[in-house]
Amino acid sequence: MSNNLDANSMSQSELTETPLNHATQLLNKVFGFAQFRESQQAIIENVLGQKNTLAIMPTGGGKSLCYQIPALVFDGLSVCISPLISLMQDQVRQLVELDIPACMLNSTLSTDEYQANVQAISQGDIKLLFLAPETALQMSVLNLLQAANVNCLAIDEAHCISEWGHEFRPEYRQLGQLIERIPQAVIIALTATATPRVREDIKRQLAIANESEFIASFDRPNLFIEVNLKDNPYGQSKAFIDNHKGQSGIIYCLSRASVDELTAKLQADGYSALPYHAGLQSKKRAEYQDKFVRDDVDIIVATIAFGMGINKPDVRYVIHYDLPKNIEGYYQQIGRAGRDGLDADCLLLFSYGDTGKSRYFIDQMVNEQEKRLASMHLNQMLALAETEDCRRIPLLSYFGEPHVPQSCVKCDNCLNENQEKSDLTVPAQKFLSCVHRTGQRFGAGYVVDVLRGSNAEKVLQNQHNLLSTYNIGNEFSKKQWMTLSRQLIQKGLLQQDEQFGGLKLTAKAGDVLKGSAPFYALLQQQSTAASKSSHSPATIDFNSDLFAILKTQRKHLADQAGVPPYAIFPDKSLQEMAHYLPQSSMSLLKIHGVGQAKFTKYGEQFIKMIADFCVLNSLAEVTNNASGASTSTKTSTIALSAKSKEIASLFDQGYSVLALAQQNKVKHNTVYGHLHKFASLGYKFEHPERLIEAMNLAPELLNKGLTTFAELGTERLKPVFDALNEQVSYEQLHLLRVFYLQGLSA
Repeated sequence: MSNNLDANSMSQSELTETPLNHATQLLNKVFGFAQFRESQQAIIENVLGQKNTLAIMPTGGGKSLCYQIPALVFDGLSVCISPLISLMQDQVRQLVELDIPACMLNSTLSTDEYQANVQAISQGDIKLLFLAPETALQMSVLNLLQAANVNCLAIDEAHCISEWGHEFRPEYRQLGQLIERIPQAVIIALTATATPRVREDIKRQLAIANESEFIASFDRPNLFIEVNLKDNPYGQSKAFIDNHKGQSGIIYCLSRASVDELTAKLQADGYSALPYHAGLQSKKRAEYQDKFVRDDVDIIVATIAFGMGINKPDVRYVIHYDLPKNIEGYYQQIGRAGRDGLDADCLLLFSYGDTGKSRYFIDQMVNEQEKRLASMHLNQMLALAETEDCRRIPLLSYFGEPHVPQSCVKCDNCLNENQEKSDLTVPAQKFLSCVHRTGQRFGAGYVVDVLRGSNAEKVLQNQHNLLSTYNIGNEFSKKQWMTLSRQLIQKGLLQQDEQFGGLKLTAKAGDVLKGSAPFYALLQQQSTAASKSSHSPATIDFNSDLFAILKTQRKHLADQAGVPPYAIFPDKSLQEMAHYLPQSSMSLLKIHGVGQAKFTKYGEQFIKMIADFCVLNSLAEVTNNASGASTSTKTSTIALSAKSKEIASLFDQGYSVLALAQQNKVKHNTVYGHLHKFASLGYKFEHPERLIEAMNLAPELLNKGLTTFAELGTERLKPVFDALNEQVSYEQLHLLRVFYLQGLSA
């Protein structure tokens, strides 16, 4: 292990006095990034201020930097509690590649390796130590840490602390023993999947104040979300994989048998695929995972046992062959795609037959509360699969995210122009009325039994067969009524009690019951013959021949060093190299992910390869205006479609967004998406005043909005929406962003 780092190798003249400025310097010099992502700076500043902190950030949102940078700023040792050995190994490999002294203590180490790491910790030579919770609670380790100068305790996957979390681990509950031994250490708890209830539990257990809770958006805007009715799952999966040839992907199945069967079929058809499930020997699982991480195999077919410890950033797609059990698991699994910030595709193959299997397993549960909770989680997952609205609405609402946009232009529903909703106002009134008349304390299944005139013992005991809503719902099957109930919950007309599962009316329900508001929905998931499964990530305008050469060299270097290819450089770095063609140290250091350590190790050879390629192909370096290492918002050019050009041209000529949406039979957000793509590629409108007219913003708000975009960037609208105190609507923000990208002032 290389211990010659580092944070402290910079001259004092390079670092200013404040810890935050020190952190910013480290971000650039060590990690190769020019600026912090959303929430990172505030989280790091809070930790450096010795305040216990809860960081809720999406998978791939940069959680690791929130404790890695403080670890380098603090004088002593930082400890990270991580649930999986594979995740620890990956983190240590990447940190050592950056010349940061890091190590782990676990059963995979030989006796000599373990003792060497203990000695390095005792001597103060380690900055970051990774431990599983079980290891951290061993008496020898507790004594070791008590004697060390521990400044920071990071608890990764912190939702495991809460019994309300979907991956509760009792060992996490016992971490109080460790905290008592190192009272001087500031705590940072991190997770990507935590409902409001879980967040409250984490804060209570770790003494984290409300003002020290930081919640970044759960949205992953680079993920395209799609649901297809499962009619030929193998054929559908093959077609999807064929759209991602040579790219890394994960296929999730519910059972080991399905994993083995699907893997065998893919291998027989010539696909590079391996299985992963708990039935394989641990050595074989580790081997297959390592092959996937090192790009020796393209596809992993797996049960949910796979992935929690994977930090592979260039997974380009995730397929769910079966319906996940809950939204948290689904979100975590699709979150393994596109962690490098580039586009990735997520396909769920949905069959009502899958729900029968899940219901069977739920029925086998002994604990009634666990059974109710599992049933509610399955219903929420079904609501996401069945919705005719933007897929992100039920997904983000589940995690308590406010102000979810009504359209994302990055899911099948938002791009599907053919879905026609039915007027279901009368059935909705029947259901809501039955909820009210049965006392707002029963679950959907019971309400449906009453509506359909069931003679079930419970219905008769409660005398609900005497209600006016008894036996008035035979126009629908039980399955259709259950679908409607999920739509009513999703659209905010009903609330479901987490503990007992009972349904209650909301204020919005009153409008539908009184007939003052209609209710439109889809009662049956539509066929997806016109599916968007051919969707593929936007084409990045980089030299594909050079990219292939750089990728080959990266794999060669990774194999030599015994690390995954992305530990050398992520795809995003290679794509920027193949776009900007940097041929000097200054130019290469502007590339995303190229810090001083990486430049020292690999800079000269990559510059030489790029320069040789440019001479051979008569190419010149492209100016890169990034002031430092590039940010996630500095992307290469994306190919502009004919449709984007057409819509931008018509808008320029005076057509409104409404008129363009109606003319092209698309949603408003699709039009905004075309205008954004047009502007982001540097194309100019002849009549930019059209944007000002369409926005209809007061001059002071317009100027404030432009300033906010300059400060926060244009990648996501929600931070700008929040910064402007919700005074500017998302519709106005879409146009304001386009105006900003034109490089104009009000």
